[in-house]
Amino acid sequence: MVNPETGSEVASDAIRKGYESEPGVFVMVNEKELESLEPKASRDIEITRFVPAGHVSHLWYERPYYLGPDGNQKEYFEFVEALRKENREGIARWVMRKKAYVGALRVNGDYLVLITLKHADEVLSERELPTPRARGLSEKELKMAEELVGALEGEFDMNEFRDEYRERVMKFVEAKAKGKQPTLHAVRQKKPSASLADDLSKSLAALKRGTRGKEKRVA
Repeated sequence: MVNPETGSEVASDAIRKGYESEPGVFVMVNEKELESLEPKASRDIEITRFVPAGHVSHLWYERPYYLGPDGNQKEYFEFVEALRKENREGIARWVMRKKAYVGALRVNGDYLVLITLKHADEVLSERELPTPRARGLSEKELKMAEELVGALEGEFDMNEFRDEYRERVMKFVEAKAKGKQPTLHAVRQKKPSASLADDLSKSLAALKRGTRGKEKRVA
C-alpha cells in the first residue's frame, strides 16, 4: 500500500478496512468485528430439501466436489442408489474456510458430487435481458445451420479440450530451459465474416475438407 500524495509506503498497522457506503463515505470495520460475523465452523453438510434431478439450472453452478463415504460405506451407496431411483438431488448448506455455502448434491456415476452454487445476486435472469430483435433466418441459412448441426453431431470427450495457451507457454519455457531461442508465432485472429450465411458456408466447407482428409489417411 502506497500513500498517493507522498508516494511513501504505508505501514501495515496503519491500514484499515472499510466499506464505501456512498461516494466518499466509508464505514470502518476491524478484525474483531469481522470475526464475530463469521459463520461457525462445522464439518456437517445440512440437506434442506430434495428437488427433481436437473431442477437447478447449470447457470447457478460454480465448482464441483466429490463426496466420499466417511465411515459406513453401505449407507453411503444406499443413499446414492436412493437418489438415483427417485431421480432427485439435494439442496445443501455448509461452512468451509470461514464462508457459508449452498450447493446441489447430485449423483455422478456411483458417487455423490456436491456442486457449489452462486448466490441470487450473482446470476443474471433471462428476464433481465433485452428482448431479442434479430431478424429471422432465411430458408438457405436455416438449411445450412441444420446441416452443420448434423455434421458436428457426436459424443462429448473431455480429453479433446485442452488449455492450448498453457501448452504453448510450457513448450516455449522448456525450449528456453534447454538454451534454445524458440520462434514466437502470433496466434492468427479470425476476420469477421460479412454475414451468417458466409460463416455457415465456411464452417461446412472446413468440415468437409477435414472429413475427406481422414478418409484419405484411412485408405
